[in-house]
Amino acid sequence: MNNWKLAILCAAALALGTPALAQTSGPTTDDMMTSSNTAPIAKKANPDGFTQQEIIDAAGNFFGKTSGSVGQAVERVFQDQGSPVGYIRGDEYAAAIGVGVRYGQGTLVMKDGQERKIFWQGPSIGLDTGGNASKVFTLVYNLENPDGIYRRYPGVEGAAFFIAGIAVTYQRAEGVTLAPMRTGIGFRAGVNAGYTAYSKRRRALPF
Repeated sequence: MNNWKLAILCAAALALGTPALAQTSGPTTDDMMTSSNTAPIAKKANPDGFTQQEIIDAAGNFFGKTSGSVGQAVERVFQDQGSPVGYIRGDEYAAAIGVGVRYGQGTLVMKDGQERKIFWQGPSIGLDTGGNASKVFTLVYNLENPDGIYRRYPGVEGAAFFIAGIAVTYQRAEGVTLAPMRTGIGFRAGVNAGYTAYSKRRRALPF
């Protein structure tokens, strides 16, 4: 009888220890993070937002990329943020020699069908050199009124990554989160800090 009790206790101890081993995992090779201090980003389920497949189809058509490559980047953003209530499709140009500028324009499309013409511009400063032209597809979160998009959005430190040829960053202001996904031509190397201002009209100054 004592042997049976000992066997049962050993089996229970092994079963309790197994989950702790399963929790450890190493970094994946798909993501190249710009900082080890990645800012925490809360995933928020939104039944009224776009589905993942709707965004993959819209972004794939816009970028002219296969759904497979776009899907990897979209899946990552959905894991972080959940379903967006809107998206911005547009084009931008950027250049920097230490101090940089960025200009873009596009259309905000909300899940309820509302649309807004939108422009954006912003300065940056850092160890950054080069220029590029990009197509930008931005996922929009927690925006209740489409006219509330027009404001400044600082970048989220440590939240930039690169997947399947698409660069993704996060911007956040007053509860609204934007996730621009960029792909384009040109060369720009280095790191920078700055903000992006979204406006109803084009501005000559990036401030």
